Amino acid sequence: MLENIATIAMVIFPLCMVFAVFYDLFTMKIPNAISLALTVSFAICAPLAGMGWETALWHIGIAIVVLIVGFGLFSFGVMGGGDAKLLAASALWFGTAATLPYILVASILGGLLTVLFIIARRIPLPPALASKAWVERLYERSRGVPYGVALGPAALYVFLGTPWMGFLANGHAIG
Repeated sequence: MLENIATIAMVIFPLCMVFAVFYDLFTMKIPNAISLALTVSFAICAPLAGMGWETALWHIGIAIVVLIVGFGLFSFGVMGGGDAKLLAASALWFGTAATLPYILVASILGGLLTVLFIIARRIPLPPALASKAWVERLYERSRGVPYGVALGPAALYVFLGTPWMGFLANGHAIG
């Protein structure tokens, strides 16, 4: 049974993050269903992986703080609403142990992505790409940056060092 939970955790979290990257890249939106899937799968996997109530409450508390800060950034136009929800839903999985490293890595990747978009949007769009609606959308200077493209790789990188990996590799309870 625990092996099945390990498989679910190993598959759902990365899959949701990868899907968010591509969905955001092609549409400049992150569906609520991705954040909901991350939240529900955490609620199912955490107790079955041996996570104690105290640890689970810390994970939930961190996610709430991240959501509040994310919505604050959204209200100032710094971050999209889908990005804020994805950030909080993934922070739910990281808890106190890995949320700050996740935010740090995501900030670095997001900064690099932003610089890349600033530079790319100054260069004329090649005619072969101009006919692609999703490329035109990315190229519009009035649009923001698809920050999910930074959140996904950051989450996958940080996930490798979390207690989830100890559970997945060795069956050690998360605590």
